[in-house]
Amino acid sequence: MSTLTKVLIVLLTISSIFLCGIVVTYVSNAHNYKQMYTNLRNAKLAAEENETNAKKQLNLAIEEAGKQEQLLKKNINDLTIRVDQSQTALTNAQRRATEAEAQVSTWKDATTKFVATNEELLKLLETKLAALKMVEAKNIQGDQELQETTATLIEKMAIISDLETKSKQLLEEKTDLQSQLGSRLQRSGQTVAAPVTVTQLKETARVATPAVDIGLNGLITTVDMDNSLAEISIGTANGVRQNMKFHVTRADKFICDIVILDVEPENAIGTLELMDVTKEQPKAGDNVSTNL
Repeated sequence: MSTLTKVLIVLLTISSIFLCGIVVTYVSNAHNYKQMYTNLRNAKLAAEENETNAKKQLNLAIEEAGKQEQLLKKNINDLTIRVDQSQTALTNAQRRATEAEAQVSTWKDATTKFVATNEELLKLLETKLAALKMVEAKNIQGDQELQETTATLIEKMAIISDLETKSKQLLEEKTDLQSQLGSRLQRSGQTVAAPVTVTQLKETARVATPAVDIGLNGLITTVDMDNSLAEISIGTANGVRQNMKFHVTRADKFICDIVILDVEPENAIGTLELMDVTKEQPKAGDNVSTNL
């Protein structure tokens, strides 16, 4: 074997060894690159997914921010409207407060005047009450005098009634005596002179107040036939006056007249006149009127 051959064999051997090392190195390096590629690819996919998620979250955040912005703008508008309303309400409140102060001042002046007026009215009322007490005292005294006068009048009317009764008895006795005397004279052939009418005594004439056009109407409430007195249901409050004449009627019948002696606010008392003892007598419930 030549030296060249040996050299070539040695070179070939060295080249084979070198090539084997290169192949081994390549194989080992190729496996690492694949792993790195796989890792990088996975990292890229993860990064893209993260980017997608980040974009979605960004879009959601932008949308939410837009909503928040719209809500804030709406809130700002509402708050602006409320501020305007509050300002208007404040202005109105200040105006009302000014008006209330003016009204309070007016009421204060009016109250002062009212108090002064009340004091004056109170003094006037006290004066009037004092005058009223004096008038009441006089009325009480007048009522007492009137009661005394009425009692005296009733006593006098009772005396007059007794005298009228005695007069009637005397007339009846006189008539009986004349009858007896006439009978005796006729038996003896003599005649009796014509009887002379004896005029009965009457009360002093009183002028009744004319009441043709007054047109007052009422009722008899009480009748005292023994004293020829009657009480009617109307008085000074209705226009009744002393010496006024009333006609007593029942249905369409005339009973008698009443001449007023004493008048009170709600009733009056009078004497019975033109009364026929042989006919119907006045009683409670009969109508009285100034006009027939």
